[in-house]
Amino acid sequence: MGYPDDGHSNGLFCRGIRAGVAVETVGTVSAFNDGYPVTEGRLLIAPLRHTTDWLSMTDKEIRNSEALVRTLVERIRQRDPLVTGFNLGTNIGTSAGQTVLNARIHLIPRRDGDRANSEGGIRGVIDGKRGYHPA
Repeated sequence: MGYPDDGHSNGLFCRGIRAGVAVETVGTVSAFNDGYPVTEGRLLIAPLRHTTDWLSMTDKEIRNSEALVRTLVERIRQRDPLVTGFNLGTNIGTSAGQTVLNARIHLIPRRDGDRANSEGGIRGVIDGKRGYHPA
């Protein structure tokens, strides 16, 4: 299992799959610990084949990702009762912050108080746009 030798097999996720460092695998996708976690327990879910972003994932990879996310969320909640929420997302293209051109979904456990003001959530990807209230 893993990536075919398509010129991308030395990539970050390819190496992880070959090294067997996946936390869990469901069908066509695996979850990995994040080397640069923004919160404790952050995971990355990536397809077993190389593809550049979420939009290029197959329907089966997306369904398997959803099943894996649901499994991981339940496991995280059971292991850490301080987790009260999650951010789930993906970056598509360098202008959106994608620095590794390999499809993946970020699963970020959140805890009350891990940020002074979490209002606006995903809006925070654009500087100054997190809050809903004018400055």
